[in-house]
Amino acid sequence: MKEKMRKLSTVIKKLVGYGIVATLFLGGLTFFAYVIAIIIGGDGGATICNIVYNKIIPILIYVTNICVVLGLIAMYMAGEKALTPESGSEEY
Repeated sequence: MKEKMRKLSTVIKKLVGYGIVATLFLGGLTFFAYVIAIIIGGDGGATICNIVYNKIIPILIYVTNICVVLGLIAMYMAGEKALTPESGSEEY
């Protein structure tokens, strides 16, 4: 059973990795959209900012939250412990 959980964990970790890469890429695109909006200025720039803020950013937030939850589930399934010292590693 543990072996199946670890295999499923590796698949979920790959999905989380792809999700994180996609959200980072789209976050970068939103940055450039804001830069373009500043360059354009006026009503066109305001329209671009509104589209990015109202349509794209909420999707990025949901996808990022889903990736975090899936990552935590994958860590739990693999039996990993984050931010805790392992036995024998008492070095400071």
